[in-house]
Amino acid sequence: MELDLPDDLLEMRHTIRAFCEEEVKPNAARWDAEGRFPLDTVRRLGALGVLGMTVPEGYGGSDVGALGMAVVIEELARYDGSLALTVASHNGLGTGHVARFGSEAQRRRWLPALATGEKLAAWALTEPGSGSDAAALQTTAVRRDEGWVLDGTKVFITQGTVGDLFVVLARSDRERKQGGITAFALERGMGGFSQRAMHGKLGMRASDTAELILEAVEVPDGNRLGEVGHGFADTLQLLDRGRISIGALAVGLAQGALEATRAYALERRSFGKPIGEHQAVAFQLADMATRTAAARLLVHHAARRADAGRPFRLEASMAKLFASEAAMWVTTHAVQLHGGYGYTNEFPVERQFRDAKLTEIGEGTSEVQRMIIAREILG
Repeated sequence: MELDLPDDLLEMRHTIRAFCEEEVKPNAARWDAEGRFPLDTVRRLGALGVLGMTVPEGYGGSDVGALGMAVVIEELARYDGSLALTVASHNGLGTGHVARFGSEAQRRRWLPALATGEKLAAWALTEPGSGSDAAALQTTAVRRDEGWVLDGTKVFITQGTVGDLFVVLARSDRERKQGGITAFALERGMGGFSQRAMHGKLGMRASDTAELILEAVEVPDGNRLGEVGHGFADTLQLLDRGRISIGALAVGLAQGALEATRAYALERRSFGKPIGEHQAVAFQLADMATRTAAARLLVHHAARRADAGRPFRLEASMAKLFASEAAMWVTTHAVQLHGGYGYTNEFPVERQFRDAKLTEIGEGTSEVQRMIIAREILG
C-alpha cells in the first residue's frame, strides 16, 4: 500500500533492489557479525549516485528530494539497517549541512567528492553530557586571530572513524544557549583532532560509530559553516529532514522482517500444516503488514510536504515516531513467530530486531518526538 511513485523513483528503487540482492543480501549477516564497515560497497553506492542525494546536480549530486531519499533508504534497510544508516547519515546530516548552509566556495570545495563517495561525511552534535538536550553541548569554539580553536568531545558519531569531513557543532558564546552554537567543518588530519572507534553496540554493528576528541584544534574561519550563532537553528532544520530518513529506515527494517516472517510461516510446519495457516500466526502477520504500510504512508506524506516546500515538522515527527515504534513492534513479533530460530543469527529477523531499536533513539528519541508533536498541535 502506497501513494503512486513517479516512474523515476520506481526505476531508482529497482536499481537499488538489484544492487542489494547481488551485493548486500549475501554479506549483511557477516558484516554485522564482524562489526565491519563495508567501505567498498559504500563506494559502489556512490557510483550509483546514492551518496549525493542531497547535493544539487551542479556540484555532481543527484538531488532526489526527500521522497527519493525515503525510497532509497527504505530499500537499503530491507537488506541491511547499518548500510541504510550510513547512507542516511552521510546524505542528510554531514553532506546535507554543507549543501544547505555552506557558502558557495565551501560547496564547490567539498560537495563534489562527497557526492561521489570519494569522501565520506560525519556530523557531530551529541556529547557525553548532552543527548536529547542538544543545546547543552560543552564543546567550545574560541576565536583566535583569523580562526577558531575547538576543544571538546563528541560521542556516537556515525562515520566517526571512516569519515573525511566532519561537521562539528560547538559553543561559540558561553552566555547564550541555543543562540551560542556555531557549526564548523573539520577535516581528517587536523592537529589535535582524533577519532576512537566505539564498540559493543546492540545493533547497527556494521555502521561505523566513534568518539571524536578535539584538543586545541585550530580551524580557519573559512571552515565555519553558516553564521556565527546560527548552528543550532540550522541543526533543527536538518533534523526535521533527517527524521523522514530515519522513518524510512524503520519502514525498511519492518518490511524486511515482514517478508522474512511470511516466508518462514509458509515453510515451517506444525500440527500438520504451515504455521501461517494457524490463525494466531496469520493475525500477527496481518498486524505486521498493516503497521508497516501505515508507517510508509506517514513517511511518504512527510517527504512529499518537504519536497513541496510546505511546513513538515509535525509530519516528520509523526512519521519518525510511528515508523520507529512500528519497526520495533514488527521485528519483535518476527522474532516471536520464528520461535527458537528467531533467537539465533540463522535468520535475519534477529539482526533486524537489534537494528530497529536505534530508530527509536537516533535523531530524536520517541519522547522528543512526542514533545515536538504536542508543541505543534497545541501551538
